[in-house]
Amino acid sequence: MFTILTIDDEENIRNGLADNFELEGYAVEKASNGKEGLAKIAKGGIDLVITDLRMDGIPGEEVVRRVTTENPGIPIIVLTGHGSIDDATAAIKAGAYDFLTKPLDLDHLNHIVKNALKGREQQQIITELQQKIKTGGQSDGMIGKSAELNRVKELIAKAAPSKANVLITGESGVGKELVAKSIHEQSSRKDKPFVTVHCAALSETLLESELFGYEKGAFTGADSMHKGRFEVADGGTIFLDEIGEINQATQVKLLRVIQERSFERVGGTQPINVDVRIVAATNRNLEEEVKNGKFREDLFYRLNVVRIPMPALRERKDDIPLLLHNFLREFNIENEKNITGFDNRAKAAILKYSWPGNIRELKNCVESAVVMCTGNEIKIDDLPASVREKGEEKVINIPVGMKLDDAELLIIQENLAFCNGNKTKCAELLGIGRKTLHRKLGVED
Repeated sequence: MFTILTIDDEENIRNGLADNFELEGYAVEKASNGKEGLAKIAKGGIDLVITDLRMDGIPGEEVVRRVTTENPGIPIIVLTGHGSIDDATAAIKAGAYDFLTKPLDLDHLNHIVKNALKGREQQQIITELQQKIKTGGQSDGMIGKSAELNRVKELIAKAAPSKANVLITGESGVGKELVAKSIHEQSSRKDKPFVTVHCAALSETLLESELFGYEKGAFTGADSMHKGRFEVADGGTIFLDEIGEINQATQVKLLRVIQERSFERVGGTQPINVDVRIVAATNRNLEEEVKNGKFREDLFYRLNVVRIPMPALRERKDDIPLLLHNFLREFNIENEKNITGFDNRAKAAILKYSWPGNIRELKNCVESAVVMCTGNEIKIDDLPASVREKGEEKVINIPVGMKLDDAELLIIQENLAFCNGNKTKCAELLGIGRKTLHRKLGVED
């Protein structure tokens, strides 16, 4: 979700703009003067700034200069009730994205904001690509800018150069394999094999054969010698996905490989020495599995040298806009379409949804929406039912103790969202005039 900062010394303008942008699906911060606004920008997390030009203290033009210099890339829209060609020229020269005069046409402002944020999103993607080029074209595949994801990347950067085993934890669908690949690509083993074993997908007998290989004649059907995944991964990294699913017998054999760096193929007696780094992943609580006797404590400690928790998508919703852009581009190409984006109702529904299936579910959602979309923009009706229903909830929750004025404003905002921003329809639904609606929103007609 993008965050917009509004800076204006008139409270009704600040609040009116905030109400408008929240209805458009954005997060909003407010500041009553330039000093307060610059302090909020310095803390980070602001994607676009809308500032009044004439203010006491630090004027809007100085805000533009400071943001352009100290936080390049954040688009700034300047508002003033005293518009002139000279003012517009000065603001644009200082680095403003656009210049508007009061009273505002909110539909026009929303269009400008949408374009500005689309440009910022594209620039962020370009920056990520440039960074990949600087690092030799390597890509960790982890898309996002959230503090939660940055923390994961910091842990990867610290762990990758070492020889330590790594345990990645997190729910299904969060991208644990991407973390494992990134560890491998940033390590000294990057030119050696990266081998993946999906432990939950293999039976007990098959898992042992896949991990350690087998000799010819070891069992019925073993017509020739077969190298196991550990042997194939020699010198590189083996990724054991869903390690919590392996049985006790395999746990014992895996522990021996970690301790002695050797094993025998099934049906063999000759020790095979390997140099393999182990990265494991699980969606289970292995500490609880140890307490319940389902997972060996000694193996757990051998694997859990460095732990990297991968957050659920609902814990890093700031990354959803970039993920949407990436998946939309992928499925546009795959389906030979040219869909430009998501409308505001669709975005709001996507951001409301809790994503129990995490990034995997989000990707499937975008693919489905691209297939169902017949226009140039994905609408809420194109989304899967589970996501669409979340966005179409029509219940207004008014907590006990809320002031009457605040409750009234909440009812207006929710009804306006239900009407997809159509103020005339919203006013009719509420039984009031359009001018009354604008007055209650604190915006000039």
